[in-house]
Amino acid sequence: MFFNTKKYAEEAEKNHKHDLKQEPSMFNMISLGLLATFAPTRIFLKLHPRHIENKATIEKSDLDQEPIIYFHGFRGGDYTTRVMVKHATQDKGNPKFLKVTVDLLGDFKLEGTWTNDKHPIVQVAFRQRIVGIYGIDYYLSFVLPFLAKRYGFKTYLAVAHSLACPCIIRTEMKHYRSKNFPHLKKCALIAGPFDGVTYLGDIPNVNYLTESGRPSVMNPHYLYLFFNRRKFNPDIAVLNIYGNVLDNTNTDKFISVVSAKSIRYIVAPKAHFYQEVEVRGKNDAEHSWMHDNPFVIDIVDKFLKLKK
Repeated sequence: MFFNTKKYAEEAEKNHKHDLKQEPSMFNMISLGLLATFAPTRIFLKLHPRHIENKATIEKSDLDQEPIIYFHGFRGGDYTTRVMVKHATQDKGNPKFLKVTVDLLGDFKLEGTWTNDKHPIVQVAFRQRIVGIYGIDYYLSFVLPFLAKRYGFKTYLAVAHSLACPCIIRTEMKHYRSKNFPHLKKCALIAGPFDGVTYLGDIPNVNYLTESGRPSVMNPHYLYLFFNRRKFNPDIAVLNIYGNVLDNTNTDKFISVVSAKSIRYIVAPKAHFYQEVEVRGKNDAEHSWMHDNPFVIDIVDKFLKLKK
């Protein structure tokens, strides 16, 4: 009856262990993740001088650019968004993209190319990847302004998987008045846990959506979104994709349909555009497969207008 972290790790990292050899130690990830979780302790992370390893090139452009930025969630990595990024570059007709690897101490590694077209593609990978919602919030609080200042953009499009989904929304709400913080224009949310994770505050088939679409049980993270929903910019377009493996739990194995759909009540009344897509089936809708699912990727690329 409890969230199985071992099973989640196996599912999230299956077939990808060779990609994880150079990552920080478990102690490093957990200790820095804890410091990032609590606002008073983040000062210890900020005391570290920022180091930038720049291996990237910049193509000059006179366009008002809006990058498409890909984010992974808890226990994810660059492999989480690799297939999506590959398809996006193919649909755009340009294989170049910028890869950004960042840690909680504020160090950046930049590789690849910031292209000169309207929508440069950016893949973000978190070095300390075992972090919760507050840790990813902290990542976004300095990654987005760093990129915006360096590459000169004011708005961006986001593709997020799993725990990065609520963090994208939360970050936009927190900085809705800031003129110096880059703001969302579009976001594609894939398998987002907006009101709990299965067996971690969300028991399958217990919570339900009322006639208005509001979940009957709201966890603290959802309550934050609920009380700040008026801060959501009405110019934002939202695509929400979630899974149901049809095993009587109404989940994608880790996120319930109710949790994933609950964001509709928050953003749909204000959003410029809102659309939901439910993916069904044992092989198609599993949480850690959704980001590689060709059907999902095709919908996302059409939403981003990379593909007709």
